[in-house]
Amino acid sequence: MGVTDILSRKTGVIVGDDVYNLFKYAQEKVFAIPAINVTSSSTAVAALEAARDKKSPIILQISNGGGAYFAGKGVSNEGQKAAIAGAIAGAHYIRSVAPAYGIPVVLHTDHCAKKLLPWLDGMLDEDEAYFKLHGEPLFSSHMIDLSEESVEYNLTTTAKYLKRAAPMKQFLEMEIGITGGEEDGVNNEDVDNNSLYTQPEDIYQIYQTLLPISPFFSIAAGFGNVHGVYKPGNVKLHPELLSKHQQFVKAKESSKTDKPVFFVFHGGSGSSKKEYKDAISYGVVKVNLDTDLQYAYLTGIRDYVLNKKDYLLKQVGNPDGEDKPNKKYFDPRVWVREGEKTMSARVAEGLDDFNTSGQL
Repeated sequence: MGVTDILSRKTGVIVGDDVYNLFKYAQEKVFAIPAINVTSSSTAVAALEAARDKKSPIILQISNGGGAYFAGKGVSNEGQKAAIAGAIAGAHYIRSVAPAYGIPVVLHTDHCAKKLLPWLDGMLDEDEAYFKLHGEPLFSSHMIDLSEESVEYNLTTTAKYLKRAAPMKQFLEMEIGITGGEEDGVNNEDVDNNSLYTQPEDIYQIYQTLLPISPFFSIAAGFGNVHGVYKPGNVKLHPELLSKHQQFVKAKESSKTDKPVFFVFHGGSGSSKKEYKDAISYGVVKVNLDTDLQYAYLTGIRDYVLNKKDYLLKQVGNPDGEDKPNKKYFDPRVWVREGEKTMSARVAEGLDDFNTSGQL
Protein backbone atom coordinates (compact mmCIF):
# COMPACT_ATOMS: atom_id res chain seq x y z
CA MET A 1 0.00 0.00 0.00
CA GLY A 2 1.38 3.37 -1.00
CA VAL A 3 0.37 6.85 -2.11
CA THR A 4 -0.46 5.82 -5.66
CA ASP A 5 -2.95 3.24 -4.36
CA ILE A 6 -5.14 5.98 -2.90
CA LEU A 7 -4.92 8.41 -5.85
CA SER A 8 -7.11 8.39 -8.95
CA ARG A 9 -4.32 10.17 -10.88
CA LYS A 10 -1.03 8.46 -10.23
CA THR A 11 1.37 10.87 -11.94
CA GLY A 12 1.45 14.53 -12.86
CA VAL A 13 -0.41 17.37 -11.18
CA ILE A 14 -3.14 16.14 -8.83
CA VAL A 15 -6.18 18.10 -7.67
CA GLY A 16 -9.28 17.95 -5.48
CA ASP A 17 -10.02 14.67 -3.75
CA ASP A 18 -6.56 13.36 -4.64
CA VAL A 19 -4.89 16.18 -2.72
CA TYR A 20 -7.21 15.63 0.24
CA ASN A 21 -6.56 11.88 0.23
CA LEU A 22 -2.82 12.45 -0.06
CA PHE A 23 -2.86 14.67 3.03
CA LYS A 24 -4.99 12.20 5.03
CA TYR A 25 -2.68 9.36 4.03
CA ALA A 26 0.34 11.46 5.06
CA GLN A 27 -1.16 11.98 8.52
CA GLU A 28 -1.93 8.27 8.81
CA LYS A 29 1.58 7.21 7.78
CA VAL A 30 3.26 10.12 9.61
CA PHE A 31 5.06 11.88 6.79
CA ALA A 32 4.90 15.34 5.26
CA ILE A 33 5.39 16.52 1.69
CA PRO A 34 8.11 19.11 1.09
CA ALA A 35 6.85 22.24 -0.65
CA ILE A 36 9.59 23.54 -2.92
CA ASN A 37 9.62 27.13 -4.10
CA VAL A 38 10.39 27.13 -7.82
CA THR A 39 11.32 30.20 -9.81
CA SER A 40 12.28 28.65 -13.15
CA SER A 41 12.14 25.46 -15.18
CA SER A 42 15.58 24.65 -13.77
CA THR A 43 14.54 24.73 -10.11
CA ALA A 44 11.35 22.81 -10.93
CA VAL A 45 13.38 20.08 -12.62
CA ALA A 46 15.74 19.84 -9.65
CA ALA A 47 12.82 19.19 -7.29
CA LEU A 48 11.05 16.77 -9.63
CA GLU A 49 14.23 14.75 -10.10
CA ALA A 50 14.73 14.33 -6.37
CA ALA A 51 11.14 13.23 -5.82
CA ARG A 52 11.30 10.76 -8.70
CA ASP A 53 14.54 9.23 -7.43
CA LYS A 54 13.18 9.03 -3.87
CA LYS A 55 9.81 7.62 -5.03
CA SER A 56 7.96 10.45 -3.33
CA PRO A 57 5.14 12.88 -3.92
CA ILE A 58 6.19 16.54 -4.05
CA ILE A 59 4.65 20.00 -3.79
CA LEU A 60 5.94 22.66 -6.18
CA GLN A 61 4.95 26.19 -5.26
CA ILE A 62 5.34 29.57 -6.93
CA SER A 63 5.57 32.73 -4.85
CA ASN A 64 4.58 36.19 -6.01
CA GLY A 65 8.21 37.12 -6.62
CA GLY A 66 8.84 33.72 -8.17
CA GLY A 67 5.96 34.25 -10.57
CA ALA A 68 7.30 37.66 -11.60
CA TYR A 69 10.73 36.11 -12.12
CA PHE A 70 9.23 33.33 -14.23
CA ALA A 71 7.76 36.01 -16.51
CA GLY A 72 11.10 37.83 -16.67
CA LYS A 73 12.68 40.53 -14.54
CA GLY A 74 12.44 42.92 -17.47
CA VAL A 75 8.63 42.82 -17.40
CA SER A 76 6.74 45.41 -15.35
CA ASN A 77 4.76 43.97 -12.47
CA GLU A 78 2.32 46.88 -12.37
CA GLY A 79 -1.06 45.56 -11.28
CA GLN A 80 0.61 42.18 -10.56
CA LYS A 81 0.57 41.44 -14.30
CA ALA A 82 4.03 39.86 -14.40
CA ALA A 83 3.42 37.78 -11.27
CA ILE A 84 0.11 36.53 -12.69
CA ALA A 85 1.51 35.76 -16.13
CA GLY A 86 4.62 34.10 -14.71
CA ALA A 87 2.75 31.94 -12.22
CA ILE A 88 0.37 30.78 -14.95
CA ALA A 89 3.28 30.06 -17.30
CA GLY A 90 5.05 28.13 -14.54
CA ALA A 91 1.89 26.15 -13.84
CA HIS A 92 1.51 25.14 -17.48
CA TYR A 93 5.18 24.18 -17.65
CA ILE A 94 4.91 22.00 -14.53
CA ARG A 95 1.69 20.39 -15.80
CA SER A 96 3.47 19.58 -19.08
CA VAL A 97 6.61 17.98 -17.65
CA ALA A 98 5.45 16.47 -14.34
CA PRO A 99 4.01 13.27 -15.88
CA ALA A 100 7.43 12.50 -17.36
CA TYR A 101 8.77 12.07 -13.83
CA GLY A 102 6.19 9.46 -12.89
CA ILE A 103 5.20 11.02 -9.54
CA PRO A 104 2.17 12.89 -8.15
CA VAL A 105 2.71 16.64 -7.87
CA VAL A 106 0.69 19.23 -5.95
CA LEU A 107 0.86 22.58 -7.77
CA HIS A 108 0.62 25.39 -5.24
CA THR A 109 1.21 29.12 -4.85
CA ASP A 110 2.92 30.61 -1.80
CA HIS A 111 2.23 33.56 0.54
CA CYS A 112 -0.38 36.02 -0.71
CA ALA A 113 -0.60 38.97 1.66
CA LYS A 114 -3.39 41.57 1.55
CA LYS A 115 -1.46 43.83 -0.81
CA LEU A 116 -1.00 40.91 -3.22
CA LEU A 117 -4.66 39.84 -3.44
CA PRO A 118 -4.91 41.09 -7.07
CA TRP A 119 -2.32 38.40 -7.87
CA LEU A 120 -4.53 35.71 -6.34
CA ASP A 121 -7.57 37.12 -8.14
CA GLY A 122 -5.76 36.87 -11.47
CA MET A 123 -4.73 33.28 -10.87
CA LEU A 124 -8.25 32.32 -9.79
CA ASP A 125 -9.60 33.86 -13.00
CA GLU A 126 -7.30 31.50 -14.88
CA ASP A 127 -8.29 28.57 -12.63
CA GLU A 128 -11.95 29.13 -13.44
CA ALA A 129 -11.26 29.39 -17.16
CA TYR A 130 -9.22 26.18 -17.01
CA PHE A 131 -11.96 24.50 -14.98
CA LYS A 132 -14.54 25.25 -17.67
CA LEU A 133 -12.36 23.49 -20.23
CA HIS A 134 -10.92 20.61 -18.19
CA GLY A 135 -13.16 20.11 -15.16
CA GLU A 136 -10.36 21.01 -12.74
CA PRO A 137 -8.45 24.17 -11.75
CA LEU A 138 -5.04 24.99 -13.21
CA PHE A 139 -3.48 25.06 -9.73
CA SER A 140 -4.09 22.37 -7.12
CA SER A 141 -4.09 24.97 -4.37
CA HIS A 142 -3.26 28.51 -3.33
CA MET A 143 -2.14 30.16 -0.13
CA ILE A 144 -3.72 33.28 1.30
CA ASP A 145 -1.67 34.85 4.08
CA LEU A 146 -3.56 37.52 6.02
CA SER A 147 -1.77 36.78 9.29
CA GLU A 148 -0.66 40.41 9.57
CA GLU A 149 -4.30 41.55 9.57
CA SER A 150 -6.93 41.27 12.31
CA VAL A 151 -8.26 37.78 12.97
CA GLU A 152 -11.74 38.92 11.89
CA TYR A 153 -10.50 40.24 8.54
CA ASN A 154 -8.30 37.17 8.06
CA LEU A 155 -11.20 34.77 8.60
CA THR A 156 -13.79 36.73 6.63
CA THR A 157 -11.55 37.20 3.62
CA THR A 158 -10.18 33.66 3.68
CA ALA A 159 -13.76 32.34 3.79
CA LYS A 160 -14.65 34.49 0.78
CA TYR A 161 -11.79 33.02 -1.24
CA LEU A 162 -12.53 29.47 -0.11
CA LYS A 163 -16.10 29.93 -1.39
CA ARG A 164 -14.64 30.80 -4.78
CA ALA A 165 -12.27 27.82 -4.74
CA ALA A 166 -14.79 25.29 -3.39
CA PRO A 167 -16.74 24.59 -6.62
CA MET A 168 -13.42 23.58 -8.22
CA LYS A 169 -12.44 21.41 -5.22
CA GLN A 170 -9.35 23.56 -4.95
CA PHE A 171 -7.35 23.65 -1.72
CA LEU A 172 -6.71 26.88 0.13
CA GLU A 173 -3.93 27.24 2.68
CA MET A 174 -4.24 30.04 5.22
CA GLU A 175 -1.98 31.40 7.95
CA ILE A 176 -2.84 32.42 11.50
CA GLY A 177 -0.13 33.69 13.80
CA ILE A 178 2.87 35.39 12.28
CA THR A 179 5.91 33.64 10.87
CA GLY A 180 8.91 35.76 11.79
CA GLY A 181 11.80 36.78 9.58
CA GLU A 182 11.57 38.00 5.99
CA GLU A 183 10.46 36.31 2.80
CA ASP A 184 9.47 37.57 -0.63
CA GLY A 185 9.06 41.18 0.51
CA VAL A 186 7.08 40.43 3.68
CA ASN A 187 9.18 41.50 6.67
CA ASN A 188 8.24 40.28 10.16
CA GLU A 189 11.69 40.52 11.71
CA ASP A 190 10.60 42.91 14.48
CA VAL A 191 7.31 41.34 15.60
CA ASP A 192 6.68 40.54 19.24
CA ASN A 193 7.61 36.92 19.97
CA ASN A 194 4.17 36.23 21.45
CA SER A 195 2.69 36.81 17.99
CA LEU A 196 4.63 33.79 16.72
CA TYR A 197 2.44 31.36 18.70
CA THR A 198 -1.14 30.58 17.62
CA GLN A 199 -3.76 29.77 20.25
CA PRO A 200 -6.06 26.68 20.12
CA GLU A 201 -9.15 28.89 20.15
CA ASP A 202 -7.95 30.55 16.94
CA ILE A 203 -7.52 27.20 15.24
CA TYR A 204 -10.98 26.08 16.23
CA GLN A 205 -12.53 29.35 15.06
CA ILE A 206 -10.92 28.82 11.66
CA TYR A 207 -12.09 25.22 11.56
CA GLN A 208 -15.66 26.22 12.42
CA THR A 209 -15.67 28.97 9.81
CA LEU A 210 -14.11 27.11 6.89
CA LEU A 211 -15.32 23.51 7.22
CA PRO A 212 -18.96 24.29 6.33
CA ILE A 213 -17.67 25.86 3.09
CA SER A 214 -15.23 23.14 2.08
CA PRO A 215 -12.97 20.51 3.71
CA PHE A 216 -10.20 21.50 1.29
CA PHE A 217 -8.18 23.82 3.51
CA SER A 218 -4.99 23.72 5.58
CA ILE A 219 -3.64 25.96 8.30
CA ALA A 220 -0.14 27.38 8.74
CA ALA A 221 -0.20 27.90 12.50
CA GLY A 222 2.53 29.78 14.27
CA PHE A 223 4.59 27.82 16.77
CA GLY A 224 7.67 30.04 16.78
CA ASN A 225 8.51 29.70 13.10
CA VAL A 226 10.90 32.12 11.39
CA HIS A 227 11.67 32.48 7.69
CA GLY A 228 15.32 32.45 6.68
CA VAL A 229 18.42 31.04 8.32
CA TYR A 230 19.14 31.40 12.01
CA LYS A 231 21.60 30.08 14.56
CA PRO A 232 20.51 27.13 16.74
CA GLY A 233 18.94 28.42 19.95
CA ASN A 234 17.91 31.78 18.51
CA VAL A 235 14.42 30.53 17.67
CA LYS A 236 12.19 28.69 20.14
CA LEU A 237 10.01 26.29 18.19
CA HIS A 238 7.19 24.58 20.06
CA PRO A 239 5.70 21.97 17.71
CA GLU A 240 3.93 20.39 20.69
CA LEU A 241 1.46 23.28 20.42
CA LEU A 242 0.13 21.63 17.27
CA SER A 243 -0.81 18.57 19.30
CA LYS A 244 -2.77 20.77 21.70
CA HIS A 245 -4.56 22.37 18.74
CA GLN A 246 -5.55 18.96 17.38
CA GLN A 247 -6.79 17.81 20.78
CA PHE A 248 -8.78 21.01 21.24
CA VAL A 249 -10.54 20.70 17.88
CA LYS A 250 -11.12 16.98 18.36
CA ALA A 251 -12.78 17.56 21.74
CA LYS A 252 -14.92 20.44 20.51
CA GLU A 253 -16.09 18.51 17.44
CA SER A 254 -16.23 15.06 19.09
CA SER A 255 -14.11 13.99 16.14
CA LYS A 256 -13.24 10.35 15.57
CA THR A 257 -9.83 11.28 14.20
CA ASP A 258 -6.90 12.39 16.33
CA LYS A 259 -5.75 14.81 13.61
CA PRO A 260 -8.77 16.69 12.29
CA VAL A 261 -6.65 19.61 11.02
CA PHE A 262 -4.16 19.70 8.14
CA PHE A 263 -1.22 21.76 9.42
CA VAL A 264 1.58 23.39 7.44
CA PHE A 265 5.12 24.07 8.68
CA HIS A 266 6.48 27.43 7.49
CA GLY A 267 9.92 28.84 8.21
CA GLY A 268 11.50 25.40 8.35
CA SER A 269 15.04 26.23 7.18
CA GLY A 270 17.51 25.60 9.99
CA SER A 271 15.10 23.48 12.05
CA SER A 272 16.35 20.29 13.67
CA LYS A 273 15.26 16.90 12.39
CA LYS A 274 13.54 16.27 15.73
CA GLU A 275 11.51 19.47 15.38
CA TYR A 276 10.41 18.36 11.91
CA LYS A 277 9.51 14.87 13.08
CA ASP A 278 7.61 16.14 16.13
CA ALA A 279 5.59 18.58 14.02
CA ILE A 280 4.80 15.89 11.44
CA SER A 281 3.62 13.53 14.19
CA TYR A 282 1.08 16.19 15.21
CA GLY A 283 -0.54 16.41 11.79
CA VAL A 284 1.74 18.59 9.64
CA VAL A 285 1.31 17.43 6.03
CA LYS A 286 3.35 20.11 4.23
CA VAL A 287 6.74 21.60 5.07
CA ASN A 288 8.02 24.62 3.17
CA LEU A 289 11.64 24.58 2.04
CA ASP A 290 13.16 27.60 0.34
CA THR A 291 16.17 29.30 1.95
CA ASP A 292 18.22 26.10 2.25
CA LEU A 293 17.45 25.26 -1.38
CA GLN A 294 18.45 28.68 -2.67
CA TYR A 295 21.82 28.21 -1.08
CA ALA A 296 22.11 24.63 -2.28
CA TYR A 297 21.44 25.74 -5.87
CA LEU A 298 24.13 28.38 -5.57
CA THR A 299 26.78 26.00 -4.25
CA GLY A 300 26.80 23.83 -7.36
CA ILE A 301 27.25 26.81 -9.68
CA ARG A 302 29.70 28.53 -7.33
CA ASP A 303 31.94 25.49 -7.03
CA TYR A 304 31.85 24.85 -10.77
CA VAL A 305 32.87 28.43 -11.57
CA LEU A 306 35.65 28.41 -8.98
CA ASN A 307 36.98 25.03 -10.14
CA LYS A 308 36.78 25.89 -13.85
CA LYS A 309 37.77 29.54 -13.56
CA ASP A 310 40.65 29.26 -16.02
CA TYR A 311 38.29 27.79 -18.63
CA LEU A 312 35.73 30.56 -18.21
CA LEU A 313 37.79 33.73 -18.59
CA LYS A 314 37.52 33.83 -22.38
CA GLN A 315 35.89 31.93 -25.23
CA VAL A 316 39.13 30.50 -26.61
CA GLY A 317 42.28 29.65 -24.71
CA ASN A 318 42.74 27.75 -21.46
CA PRO A 319 45.45 25.82 -19.55
CA ASP A 320 45.23 23.06 -22.20
CA GLY A 321 46.26 25.43 -25.00
CA GLU A 322 45.84 28.97 -26.31
CA ASP A 323 43.75 27.70 -29.23
CA LYS A 324 41.47 25.46 -27.19
CA PRO A 325 37.78 26.49 -27.23
CA ASN A 326 35.88 26.79 -23.94
CA LYS A 327 32.32 26.42 -25.17
CA LYS A 328 31.76 23.13 -23.38
CA TYR A 329 32.62 24.87 -20.13
CA PHE A 330 30.59 28.10 -20.45
CA ASP A 331 27.51 26.59 -22.07
CA PRO A 332 24.72 27.48 -19.56
CA ARG A 333 23.41 23.92 -19.77
CA VAL A 334 26.63 22.79 -18.11
CA TRP A 335 26.92 25.17 -15.17
CA VAL A 336 23.19 25.57 -14.54
CA ARG A 337 23.00 21.79 -14.37
CA GLU A 338 25.51 21.84 -11.51
CA GLY A 339 23.10 24.01 -9.52
CA GLU A 340 20.27 21.60 -10.27
CA LYS A 341 22.33 18.70 -8.95
CA THR A 342 23.13 20.30 -5.61
CA MET A 343 19.59 21.60 -5.14
CA SER A 344 18.20 18.19 -5.98
CA ALA A 345 20.47 16.58 -3.39
CA ARG A 346 19.14 18.98 -0.73
CA VAL A 347 15.53 18.26 -1.72
CA ALA A 348 16.31 14.55 -1.40
CA GLU A 349 17.62 15.19 2.12
CA GLY A 350 14.32 16.87 2.99
CA LEU A 351 12.36 13.95 1.58
CA ASP A 352 14.32 11.64 3.89
CA ASP A 353 13.91 13.96 6.90
CA PHE A 354 10.15 14.23 6.45
CA ASN A 355 9.70 10.46 5.93
CA THR A 356 8.40 11.08 2.39
CA SER A 357 10.95 8.87 0.66
CA GLY A 358 9.57 5.57 -0.60
CA GLN A 359 5.95 6.49 0.13
CA LEU A 360 4.77 5.91 -3.45
